[in-house]
Amino acid sequence: MRTSTEKTSPATVFRTGDFVLYRDPALFWAGKPDHTFVCKITYTWMTGGYDLFALASGRVISQVQSDYMRLLPPADAMRDIDTAPLHADAAADDMTAAAMAWLTRQHAIANTTPELPAPRG
Repeated sequence: MRTSTEKTSPATVFRTGDFVLYRDPALFWAGKPDHTFVCKITYTWMTGGYDLFALASGRVISQVQSDYMRLLPPADAMRDIDTAPLHADAAADDMTAAAMAWLTRQHAIANTTPELPAPRG
């Protein structure tokens, strides 16, 4: 029996807009495939549940318990950019397409002169 001080997962505060890894407990315990996937939190309930949007399938999952979610920190998503060997000959080969697109955009922004906004009125 679990006491009120025991917890099955680390205490994490989730917010609307966070990306999480969600494990569907019904699929997991039934031994079915595709039970774990990436979602975005779309709503936080006062009761402690969360509504999720599954990124790959577009499925909406309502009233998820936080015990079945793990936060996906932005640092993990950006690790390939942060650790890429930019001075190596094959640096681009080791980076994802998203990382290359981001760097290309940053390069384009950095090499243009800033423009003043158009005058009002």
